[in-house]
Amino acid sequence: MKASSHDVDQQGAANLPTALLALTAVTGLVDAISVLGFGIFTANMTGNVVFLGFAAAGAQGFSIARSITSLASFLVGAAIGGRLNVALDSTRRRWLLTFAVCEAALLFVAALAAIDLEIGSAATPIRLYSVIALMATAMGLRNATVRRLAVPDLTTTVLTLTLTGMASDSSLAGGKNPRVGRRFGSVVTMFGGAVIGALLLKYGLALPLLISGLCVMVVALVYITQAPSGETEQ
Repeated sequence: MKASSHDVDQQGAANLPTALLALTAVTGLVDAISVLGFGIFTANMTGNVVFLGFAAAGAQGFSIARSITSLASFLVGAAIGGRLNVALDSTRRRWLLTFAVCEAALLFVAALAAIDLEIGSAATPIRLYSVIALMATAMGLRNATVRRLAVPDLTTTVLTLTLTGMASDSSLAGGKNPRVGRRFGSVVTMFGGAVIGALLLKYGLALPLLISGLCVMVVALVYITQAPSGETEQ
């Protein structure tokens, strides 16, 4: 029996949080690469600003140039994402696919630039800063997209408010534990992605970057094949 349009819409709405949880795991991968490989964040700009402050104070192991490169590139990616949000007039499926292709392409190019680039190396600054810029631009683009989607507790890149919600809305605090599964899932998937990313770094920087880009594309393709064809932008 053919599903009704209401059932299809419900399915599309249910699939989106699952897709965003998968992208949260990708953030764990990306953060593992950037923090362990370069000593900066490319997805979490709160942490990156803090690292920039450490570097400005002269703390060892932190770089002003790398932090600023990441921050500036993230802002460029977010600005491009905002511009595309305004310019694209299409269904949500096509809109999200466009963003996924762009993010994945940036990560793929970063993987190419990172081939044979040693972790912590300063011997090839142009390639090093190119990889940082490409990763941060991809994450800025992602954040602009997810911000427009505005799915509660699924920013895909930060967990501070998610963890705050888990505690402040818990039974212990007199709350009703809303969206506790989604919140817990965000924490677990980012943790899992970070573990996998850290383990993959033993094989170099290129492999985890390649896997990150592939994951973004797979998540997007799975989502758009299951979402209703007539789904409109939100």
